[in-house]
Amino acid sequence: MFSSFVFINQRISELIVPSNTASSNTVAPNNVSSTSPLHMATPVAADVNPINTEQQLLVQQEVQRYLTFGESLYQCAVPAIPVLFDLKGKAAGMYRVKTSLTPRKGFFSKTETTSERVIRFNPWLFAKYPEDSWENTIPHEVAHYITDCLYGIKAIRPHGKEWAAVMRRLGAEPIVRANYDLSGIPVRRMTQYVYRCACREISLTAYRHKKVQSGLQRYRCRDCLSELSWKK
Repeated sequence: MFSSFVFINQRISELIVPSNTASSNTVAPNNVSSTSPLHMATPVAADVNPINTEQQLLVQQEVQRYLTFGESLYQCAVPAIPVLFDLKGKAAGMYRVKTSLTPRKGFFSKTETTSERVIRFNPWLFAKYPEDSWENTIPHEVAHYITDCLYGIKAIRPHGKEWAAVMRRLGAEPIVRANYDLSGIPVRRMTQYVYRCACREISLTAYRHKKVQSGLQRYRCRDCLSELSWKK
């Protein structure tokens, strides 16, 4: 599809091999040569190193290539977007739109709504699964951004027909989820808050705890139907 795809794909496959990976610590499938860098990227019993700065730059360049291609396909503006490598856990990528109120200059208007768009990637999963990340994760998140530019994020389903159509036009299969082996991958740990009802203790996530403490939400136990209270 693109003249530079083969070269860049080969280049990132070579770069993404973790520095702590050696042939004695890897196992290749029977039908794949043990010399393949894509299958040498998974240590058997060691933590996975995230992709480095040079590798991240290649990913950012590939994102921009897709954005440019999307502009030519749909004849619409697809501006450059920040690309971060701060995800942990089972999510390989994420397209995020954060809306906030900011002070606005002027006598009649005090605030205005601003939206911050960003694509986030998991550098550990990119290191462990470079080929799948390159062929699926990158276009997956870019397709979210392009559909947002075309239709507006609130007007369509996250993985609806519009997103699937963009994925296919980008040359990728519209795969929604992937089942990754997370061994050696840092997992994000969610803070839990212990609440009590009449019959037991129940843990709530930080998100639900914040809603309770701000008075926006109340929760009841499914068994005894009593309201939950925070066990400080």
